[in-house]
Amino acid sequence: MGFADQRFNVNLSILFTELPLLERPAAAAAAGFTAVELWWPWVDSPTPEQSELDALKKAIEDAGVQLTGLNFYAGQLPGPDRGALSIPGEESEKFRANIDVAADFAASLGCKALNALYGNRVEGVDPAEQDALALENLTLAARAADRVGAIILIEALNQPESPKCPIVSAPKAIEIVDKVNAATGLGNAKFLMDLYHLSMNGEDLPSVIEQYAAKTGHVQIADNPGRGAPGTGSLPLEELLDQLKKAGYDGWVGLEYKAGDRPSAESFEWLPREAR
Repeated sequence: MGFADQRFNVNLSILFTELPLLERPAAAAAAGFTAVELWWPWVDSPTPEQSELDALKKAIEDAGVQLTGLNFYAGQLPGPDRGALSIPGEESEKFRANIDVAADFAASLGCKALNALYGNRVEGVDPAEQDALALENLTLAARAADRVGAIILIEALNQPESPKCPIVSAPKAIEIVDKVNAATGLGNAKFLMDLYHLSMNGEDLPSVIEQYAAKTGHVQIADNPGRGAPGTGSLPLEELLDQLKKAGYDGWVGLEYKAGDRPSAESFEWLPREAR
């Protein structure tokens, strides 16, 4: 077992960001990877011009990499926002406008996983009102994902870095997953298990894997502390991924770490090229 037994993809919204967006898929391919994932690339626009969508699609296809994950519109990310779907008013409207755009773009590239980030609590707004809105929007997103043969992912973030986000534990994310599946009857809502975020929360990672591997649709990793590449911190990522595999998870593992003060291409020495 070990890293060589996993399927890794590169998150092009946190790695290779020293390059323009349209150059990143080819850079990932040059580093030996066959698959990539993305946060919603147009932070100011849930509905970019078709020419922009087409240019990114062409860059991914020309690089010969598979898009395996895509976020729905989530506001300013990276930045102050942690999603849009639970934010009343303009942000919720932007999320809804984005749903079919993101689903159709994913479908055009054979991408089967769409991540829906919940969003922060808003001062002066009843949390119950936000949660009701979130369930409405997640239901719409799950139906759109199902239309294109995809799953919808619910991600737990971490309390220290996202103090206004209510989805900051594995059990809370699983609660939302179950609510969405109950509302739609589709069963296509899954847990996005980000081992970095969960470790920042102080959660018992082996226990989380044991309890929730069966409901997990995607895994992301970074080491802790520092959110760097595996080996830069103290998380036993190799062992944890082995446990996940033994528990039945056979999906992609997204590399969502910071390269630090070096080019992203130099941050993969921990992973033998034949394992990329």
